[in-house]
Amino acid sequence: MSAEVVTKEDLEIFRIKLLDDFRRLLASQQQEPKKEWLKSGEVRKLLKVSPGTLQNLRITGKIHPTKIAGTWYYNLEEINLLFGQHKG
Repeated sequence: MSAEVVTKEDLEIFRIKLLDDFRRLLASQQQEPKKEWLKSGEVRKLLKVSPGTLQNLRITGKIHPTKIAGTWYYNLEEINLLFGQHKG
């Protein structure tokens, strides 16, 4: 059985890599969670359309929002599929 010698430089490299991995892990967890439902203003901004155009999309049945307490909510996945804007 052979033994490997670990030097201070090896430990320093390991420390730097470990800290970098922790930073990446923390950064990925701190990102804002992806919203599943959007309000009308957010959808208009995403699609770059006017309120009238958004209303026409609703009326013609091209999108299927849910109205809760007077506010329309749109499913982001449905909008992305309909308009081919697959964003991750």
